[in-house]
Amino acid sequence: MTQAQQQVAIVTGAARGIGAAIARRLASDGFAVVINYASSSAEADVLAGELESAGHRAIAVKADVSRPDDVRAMIETAEATLGKIDVLVNNAGIMKVMPLAETSDAVFAQTFAINVQGTFNTLREAATRMNNGGRIVNFSTSVVGTNLPGYAIYAGTKAAVETFTRVFAKELRGRNITVNAVAPGPIATELFLTGKSDELIQQFSKAAPLERLGQPEDIANVISFLAGPDGGWVNGQILRANGGLV
Repeated sequence: MTQAQQQVAIVTGAARGIGAAIARRLASDGFAVVINYASSSAEADVLAGELESAGHRAIAVKADVSRPDDVRAMIETAEATLGKIDVLVNNAGIMKVMPLAETSDAVFAQTFAINVQGTFNTLREAATRMNNGGRIVNFSTSVVGTNLPGYAIYAGTKAAVETFTRVFAKELRGRNITVNAVAPGPIATELFLTGKSDELIQQFSKAAPLERLGQPEDIANVISFLAGPDGGWVNGQILRANGGLV
């Protein structure tokens, strides 16, 4: 694959965890990868260096996805450095678990700003900046189905993302662009494991019929399918990658 032919993927929130696994997988699939980060500069730079050392094309780009100007600048940097965008993975998000009645205005606003406004900002830019035949993958959560106490605000943001996904897929008619969402169950990342007792982690591990936590690579595999040639007939869908949890 020549540089001119190489497809370009943006992965938001890609400095660590699931996002980093996705960036690695898409790079191995042949994409030039934009590693977006908001604050994890060192980790993003290390990942970009790792991919470059392995013979891939990758750049780390700082952008707060909740800010429209940041998103626009990120895509402009990607286009100038790697080329026009073919794949957008909206992985960036935050989750703060607490009862709805105890949620502050600040937490509510921040969660909706990043999870909902952030997805809106990238989708709006993708509508005019993405190559025809491209792929968009948003991130939801299986908590939209399980409705666990403490997750009302987080799940509410992802319910909005699921609606965006279904509607945007129809609005892009004629462009041959697919728009789907992945809704993971519990994934064994530092973000998930921190602050949880061994007993609670075991409870989560046994909840799904496959009786284990998901790994970041499990989700990266799903993204690879949706972004690749075999996923071309899947559009406007929410794929619940959770081991059968719900």
